[in-house]
Formats: sequence, structure tokens, C-alpha cells
Amino acid sequence: MKNITVLGAGMVGRAIIVDLASNYNVTAADINPKSIELIPKEFGVKGLVKDLGKKENIRNLVKDADLVVNAVPGFMGFETLKTIIECKKNVIDIAFFPEDPFELNKLAIENNVTAIVDCGVAPGMCNVILGYFSGKMKVESYECFVGGLPFTRGWPYQYKAPFSPIDVIEEYTRPARIMRNGKIITKDALTEPEFIEVENIGTLEAFNTDGLRSLLYTMDVPNMLEKTMRYPGHREIMHILRETGFLNEEPIDINGTMIKPIDMTTKLLFPKWLLGQEEREFTVMQVNVVGEENGKLKKYSYKLFDIFHEKTKTSSMARTTGYACTAAVELFMNNDFSRKGICPPEFIGMEDGCLDKMLAYQKDRDIIYELHELTD
Repeated sequence: MKNITVLGAGMVGRAIIVDLASNYNVTAADINPKSIELIPKEFGVKGLVKDLGKKENIRNLVKDADLVVNAVPGFMGFETLKTIIECKKNVIDIAFFPEDPFELNKLAIENNVTAIVDCGVAPGMCNVILGYFSGKMKVESYECFVGGLPFTRGWPYQYKAPFSPIDVIEEYTRPARIMRNGKIITKDALTEPEFIEVENIGTLEAFNTDGLRSLLYTMDVPNMLEKTMRYPGHREIMHILRETGFLNEEPIDINGTMIKPIDMTTKLLFPKWLLGQEEREFTVMQVNVVGEENGKLKKYSYKLFDIFHEKTKTSSMARTTGYACTAAVELFMNNDFSRKGICPPEFIGMEDGCLDKMLAYQKDRDIIYELHELTD
């Protein structure tokens, strides 16, 4: 069997590890011993406690790998990806780091590496969908509404983090770039709220976040936006915290001690956001694509509603993110996608048959994307 190394064994990383272990020899590494302990023993995964902030550890971990999955937190994702590429290893990346991955494109091409980045649910599957439609119609607008939430709305935040909490904070502080009338404009995160009705859930509140990422530069679409969805009320609380300065990185003097406000905030906040190991939660996403096809105006919508999987005890966000990643692993391993360089997921969607294969792979794991078509 082929060898795959997974760097990062958190909630999403663990779902990836288990899914791949049936068909590959998997080595998994994480700095947290508890994350390694939670990998089910019956899958034969080689779990190692390693500090992935050290390049030498990464080099040693990937040296025998046929493919690497980068599932570390966003703040260390770029440097980890760079090290993997320097090791001449093909890689699927779900670190969702803030840096521009195309800065590594020349390095990846020089090292003959395929580096599929941002390969989760959003960014990820939504990009694949837009990439697919860009090849069959003249797309005029693209919208993605996405959120992951617990079924139980707990006071005071009405939220728990189904993925890295520090990356959630990044969503609320990083300015949101959107495309309007062919121009990139920047809005503060959490702005332009609107209410969205979700079947089986009720009303959610959507707001601007910086989710378009590579689509701003790879897609010739004049109007594009992504909004994150939460229970009504959560956005306002986080807006107040941000504007008061609780999420600031700049240290302040408190009785002679310099403290980053965000360090204090996260220390208090994250225990409140801790998702229970078997707590029921859901992922919801709607991707709307509008444009001209064969002389007619058409609108396509892909809708996803996924819940905690009782049989495997896997969170929905881990499944929808992780299995999009492992679907891309299969595409690469089966030579369905082999483009060299930095490859955001929309490049996958542009390849014939790849969207259908990714959807089928996830359907086999009870993740269903429903296609709705409207013709004017």
C-alpha cells in the first residue's frame, strides 16, 4: 500500500486519518498526545507525538510518504506547506492559512509537486463547484453561505467551535474581500448581516468573512461573496468584543505586565466554545451560481446539510471538511488530477469528471450535496 503522512491530528485531521487508513499506510503526527491517543487503535495508524513547528521533524515525517496531508492550524500552515514542498512531496492542504499560497507556486513547479490547497468544505467544495460551472457557462455571480453549529444554542455565545477556535477568531478579525462589479472591495468582517432560513434549523444570520481567497484571482466572475452563518445574536457579541479591543494582538500594559488582549480573551473564551466529543452539530452550506448558459439565464444551487454521524461518532464539520480532502487524495492517487504547482480546488472543478467523483466519494460517506436548477 502507498504511504500517506498526515500532519495534524485534531478533530478534522483525525477524520482524515481514519478515512484513509482503510486503503493506505498512514502515519499521523501532532504535538498534542491526547490527539494521538484519540486515533482508534484498530486502524493500524502509526501515531507520533511531534512538534510540527520544527522543520526537521516535518522532513523526517514525510521522507517516506507518497503523499502528505497538511492539517495543522492556520497560523503554522504556510511554513509547513513550504517545508513539505521543499521535500519534493505532493500535498493536500487544509490548513487555511492567511498567506497567499501562490507565493509557493514557483517552488512547487520547480520541485515537480502537486499542492492542492484549501481543500475542505468552504473553502474547498464550493470552489470545486464554481470551477466546474465556469467551464459550462458565463458565470455572472457566485454566492456561498456556510456555517457549522451545535444543535443546542447555549448561552451566552450560542456557538461552539467545530474546528480550530483560533481560526474562528481569524474569521472575525480578518477584513473580508468580495468582488463587486468586477472590482475587489474590502469590508470589515461581521458586516452586512442578513437572515437566512434553513430547513430543519430555522433562522440563521449570515455576515461577511474573507472566504473567497483564491477565487478572487483565478475566476473571471464579476460578483462573488462568501458569508458565514451563525445563530442570531452571536455576530453582535463578537462584534462588540472586537471593537472593544478584546481580539487585538498589540500588547497592553496591565499593572506593569504587557499582555495581548487576544491571549486573555481566548483563554476565557475557548473553554466556552469547546464542542463535546459526541455533541450533535451540523454543517450547512448553499452555493449559488448564476450566469448565461446556451443563451439562457440560469441559476444553480448546491445545498448541503450534514449532521454529526452517530455510527462513526464523527462531527459534521470534521466529515465535510475531512472527506472533501480525502476525496482529493483519491483523485490524485488515481491520476484523475495531476496538475503541478499550487492548485486551489477550483482547478479540480475545471477538470472533466472531477466534481462528480468528489461528490460520489462523499455520498458513499453519507455527505449529500443536492443540486437545484432554476431557469428564467
